[in-house]
Amino acid sequence: MKKIAIIGGGNLGSSLAEGLVKSENYSVNDVIISKRNPKTLPQLTEQGFNIISDNDVAIQQSQIVVLAVLPQQFDAVISEIKDSLTENHVLVSVVSGVSISAIEAVIPNTPVLRAMPNTAIAIQESMTCISSNKKSQQYEKEITDMFNCVGLSMTINEELMTSATALCACGIAFFLRAIRAASQGGTQIGFHADEALKMAAQTAKGAAALLVEHGKHPEREIDKVTSPEGCTISGLNEMEHKGFSSAMIRGIVTSAEKAGKLY
Repeated sequence: MKKIAIIGGGNLGSSLAEGLVKSENYSVNDVIISKRNPKTLPQLTEQGFNIISDNDVAIQQSQIVVLAVLPQQFDAVISEIKDSLTENHVLVSVVSGVSISAIEAVIPNTPVLRAMPNTAIAIQESMTCISSNKKSQQYEKEITDMFNCVGLSMTINEELMTSATALCACGIAFFLRAIRAASQGGTQIGFHADEALKMAAQTAKGAAALLVEHGKHPEREIDKVTSPEGCTISGLNEMEHKGFSSAMIRGIVTSAEKAGKLY
C-alpha cells in the first residue's frame, strides 16, 4: 500500500484521512497529515494518525500527495513543497478552482490529478469526481480506486470540475439545509425537534438510496407516492409555487460561478 500524505488538515483533509482508515483498506500508518498546528487535530491524534507540521517531511515519507488547502493558500503552499515533489510522486489536488496546468507550471515533473470529494468521505459516502491529463492518466485508476474506498467516484473532463464542486461539494450543504427545513416542518406539525430531524434525515437517506440502487429518474419514484388529489402532490405543488426547484437550481449555478473565481 502506497503511503499517502495529506497536505492540509482542514475539514476535507481530515475527513479523507478518517474515511480511508474506516474503509479498512488503509491503516493510520499509511496516512500522514501535515498541518501547521497539529494540536488543532486532537481527535485524529487520539486515533493514532501521524500529524506533523512539516510538509516536506510528509512528502518525503509518501508516494501519493493529496493537496487539501484553501484556494487562497495554494500559491504559498505549492511554492513551499515544489522542491520536495519528484517524478516518483503523484499529486492529487482537491483545491477548488486550480487547474492541472496551473499546478504543472510549478511542478512540471510530477504527475497531477484533480479530485473533488465532499465531507461525506469521512463515512465512505462521498461523491468524488476525478480528472487527469495525458501525463497523469496512467494513475487515474489507482486514484479512482483510492476514492472508491470512501464512496462513489466518477471520472470527468477537467472543464467540468468547477461544476462538480458546486453540485457535489457545495451540494452537501444544500441537501443538509433541505433536511433541516423538513425537520422544522415536522416540528411545526407536532414532532419534537430531535424526532423530526431523525425522521427527515432517514427519509432523505431512503430517497437517495432509491435513486442510487435503482438508477431511475426521480420523477418515476415521485409518481409512486403521488395520487390524484392526494396530500403528496398538494405539498409538492405548493413547494414549486414558492420556487423550490428554481431556488435549488439557482443556488447550484451561483456556487459554480463563485467556485470558478476562487483562485
